[in-house]
Amino acid sequence: MIDNKLVVKVRIVGEEYTLRTEASPEHTKSVADHVDRTIRAIMGAGSTVETQKAAILAALQITDELFRERAAMEALTADIRQLASDIRPLLPPAKRGEDGHPV
Repeated sequence: MIDNKLVVKVRIVGEEYTLRTEASPEHTKSVADHVDRTIRAIMGAGSTVETQKAAILAALQITDELFRERAAMEALTADIRQLASDIRPLLPPAKRGEDGHPV
């Protein structure tokens, strides 16, 4: 079996990590930079926080961002489906996709 994973080195809060990933190096570094910025923001928020605790708080914050974006995407998808449903009757019969053929 051929391993198509790339090796990418990133630095998060001063520690270097070697990651094996199928994502591009640019994407992987961008993700690592986001994690680094989030941890540093938590550590710099005034109270002294250990790196490990800051990493957990950063994980919670990033996961919250992910969940909110997913909910927004689901709402947008529902809105688009409703709009498509509203518009379908206005289309000529051949364009409605009612015969099992996609629009």
